Amino acid sequence: MPFALSSLTLSSPAFGPGQAIPRKHSGEGEDVSPALLWEDVPKGTRAFAVFCHDPDAPLVQHGGYGFVHWVLYNLPAETTHLAEGSTAGTPGVNDFGLPGYGGPMPPEGHGEHGYYFWVLALDVDLDLPAGLRLDELLARIEPHLLGMNRLMGRYRRG
Repeated sequence: MPFALSSLTLSSPAFGPGQAIPRKHSGEGEDVSPALLWEDVPKGTRAFAVFCHDPDAPLVQHGGYGFVHWVLYNLPAETTHLAEGSTAGTPGVNDFGLPGYGGPMPPEGHGEHGYYFWVLALDVDLDLPAGLRLDELLARIEPHLLGMNRLMGRYRRG
């Protein structure tokens, strides 16, 4: 899947681009997903998908995305943000083998990792079933991709 960035922008009140992700959003903290906001949505957008992965992880599970921490989809076109700990949309399965969000927590002594949060704008509402892994989701939505962008945060295990 080509990951060409678009004019769609993604931000979070919890951390800025390249900044530290607060412990609250990690596996060492409350393990709650950060709030995300997006703007400059491509014309014709009917739905969104969101995911987070750690390409620095030594455990690659289902493809070349590193370790997947969050897969979320079936977000309607009216959605322009996710609140902290949001239960909106349909959860996929992360690489912990669980539905929903699993926060950053690099292996002990592994140093700082980069975590990429992505938002993808789609030209159709696919109404996909719960429980898809990231590779399964991307295979289904690729033909419907209008635009995407990402926000990278950093986390070092405490």
